[in-house]
Amino acid sequence: MPDTHGAVFWTELMTWDVEGAKRFYEKICGWTFTSVPMGPGNPDYVLGMKGERPIVGMIDMNESSDDDAAEPFWMSYFAVDDVDAAVDETIASGGTLKRKPFEVPGTGRIAIVTDPTGAVFGIMTPAGMQVS
Repeated sequence: MPDTHGAVFWTELMTWDVEGAKRFYEKICGWTFTSVPMGPGNPDYVLGMKGERPIVGMIDMNESSDDDAAEPFWMSYFAVDDVDAAVDETIASGGTLKRKPFEVPGTGRIAIVTDPTGAVFGIMTPAGMQVS
């Protein structure tokens, strides 16, 4: 696998209006969309596609947020060789842990953190990536 440590690996749009977002990004970016069922009681995960390649995800905040006042936002995930070690380094460097590391089958191990300025981002060891 090519060296992806530190690269933006995935980006998701959290939005109250998935259908409106799909229309907008189809026009602006030329993306097409496909839905991935996430199991009983969970909303579908929407993939934005460039040709046959998934390049972004979309999450319906109506189904996933308890905060009705939250603004839609884009969330980026950076690839790291070892999520647990990166969480420890984040905390030691003045960042904070927002969501403990968790596994997403077929996707990888993910944690949500902040940098010392308070900016939220995800770190992930993508599935199939060698852990150093």
